[in-house]
Amino acid sequence: MSKKIEDYAVIGDGQTIALVSRTGSIDWLCLPRFDSDACFAALLGDDRNGSWTMRPEAPRFETHRRYCGDTLVLETEFTTDTGKVLVTDFMPIRSGHDSCVIRIVMGLEGEVAMRSELCAQFDYGTVGPWYTEEEGTFVGKAGPDLIAIRADVPLTRDDQTIQAKFGLKTGERVAFSLQHDGSTHPAPVPINAERLLVNTKSWWLDWIGSFNKKTEWPGFVKRSLITLKALIYMPTGGIVAAGTTGLPEKPGGRMNWDYRYCWLRDSTFSLTALFNAGFDSEAKAWLHWLLRAIAGDPGRIRIAYRVDGGRHLDEWKANWLPGFDNSRPVLIGNAAARQRQLDVLGEIIDSTHLAERAGIERGDWGFEVERRLVLHIAETWREPDRGLWESRGRPKHFVYSKVMAWVGVDRFLKMQGVCAHCDEACLGRLESLRSEMHADICTQGYSEKRGSFMAYYGSHRVDGSLLLLPLVGFLPVEDRRMASTIAAVEAELMEGGFVRRKPAPLLGTEEGSFLACSAWLANCMVMQGRRDDARALLERIMGIANDVGLLSEEYHVRQRRLLGNMPQALSHLAFINAALCLDGPVLQRGGG
Repeated sequence: MSKKIEDYAVIGDGQTIALVSRTGSIDWLCLPRFDSDACFAALLGDDRNGSWTMRPEAPRFETHRRYCGDTLVLETEFTTDTGKVLVTDFMPIRSGHDSCVIRIVMGLEGEVAMRSELCAQFDYGTVGPWYTEEEGTFVGKAGPDLIAIRADVPLTRDDQTIQAKFGLKTGERVAFSLQHDGSTHPAPVPINAERLLVNTKSWWLDWIGSFNKKTEWPGFVKRSLITLKALIYMPTGGIVAAGTTGLPEKPGGRMNWDYRYCWLRDSTFSLTALFNAGFDSEAKAWLHWLLRAIAGDPGRIRIAYRVDGGRHLDEWKANWLPGFDNSRPVLIGNAAARQRQLDVLGEIIDSTHLAERAGIERGDWGFEVERRLVLHIAETWREPDRGLWESRGRPKHFVYSKVMAWVGVDRFLKMQGVCAHCDEACLGRLESLRSEMHADICTQGYSEKRGSFMAYYGSHRVDGSLLLLPLVGFLPVEDRRMASTIAAVEAELMEGGFVRRKPAPLLGTEEGSFLACSAWLANCMVMQGRRDDARALLERIMGIANDVGLLSEEYHVRQRRLLGNMPQALSHLAFINAALCLDGPVLQRGGG
């Protein structure tokens, strides 16, 4: 039976995540961090590529799962003909260099025979560890990696599989742990699973407990915030776009990108959501990561970086993996990181401007970065680029890219203290440039015949990125050109109540609706005073989340399934921003 993306829940420790299937199998885990090689890659293949199964021996059983309140602790109930058990999966928040996955199994009713099978395969499902056993602990080493596997019941090894068979009666509990460290370190000491469970629940409850903003959907907003927190690499503050690679945007197709990196484009979306939700420390950490990553040369900016700020995301194919739902190739790394995407330059300055309005000090270094960026924009804004959707075809003059270049100049001129860093002549040139850019976009990017802004200069089609124009303050939402553009998007890109990023003739019917675009439309509706329409759209988005409240990148209306990498930060960020905007007041992009 084919897997479904919505069958997966996520657990994490602040530096990586694991994906747990509805039937209790951990099918994706990269160690020691998000962008490391996977040791469980069954998500993109089968059990031979690495997984950890925990399930009843019975061939038939029913499952029901949930998160334990507002935490990232996952609880899955298995019901068989003989009884019921609860599997609790979590990863303690990491305080050192070692990572740990803990699975606690408790009998709830009757008696249930259980089976655990752990097969670790490093290098994305190709390299099994060399195991040794000492006093019931299996220690495996593979290159730089070491894993230690322990349990409260006897473990046995069959080649690369560490397994256990055990029965549970009502009230009985059995704990399993997988600990990871470097292969030159000694094996990690045994853990106290029950104590770590209490500590992990408390950590998440304490973190989300500071959220007190008004919203009609506090449960879903909090789940989105928890998911966003799970995608933050805590040592640096970098936010990955998603926790996976290879999950297809088109089932059976080639759009299987690696999203386990930090995209600069997401910066203002992230800051807006974090500031408005009250998580200033995460916002500061992301801003500081951003400034460190781009360093001092705007001409060499990448559009995406590794979680530690590293620049090399070389793309290659893991041809031995059959792919999720036979979608190949499975891509590792992302060549789009080297693309010219002009919108990113404006995005960075917009981010620092937003941070300034939120009271975040960035110092002389931050201002110097902004000055260099705006001068680079002045030199390059007329050049074509690859655009928001990271086209791998011929560069074009994308309207959204031009608008974000204008945003960069506009926000720079609105910075406090700008006069102290630029002389009057420089400021005059930038003010003239801002007017010139705005006029050029309104002339070249707007079609009087269509009565709408277009995807790129000379195009005759709209796309979902145009919904961001009023959100970034390029034109008021009530401007006739903006109102007609929003109407055109609704008329031409809507499918089943959701927004596609491009018209169907360009992408085909296989690709789903882009969930962030749907949330952007809801944001526009709020700005237009269409609050009931916005509310209905946000409720539709919540309605297609999986059973534990997670969103991927896209939703296929006809097939009624999630598509793309999972969980997707931008989908949750866009929902948070729109939901909080509905109940405002909030910090908005484009303010003075």
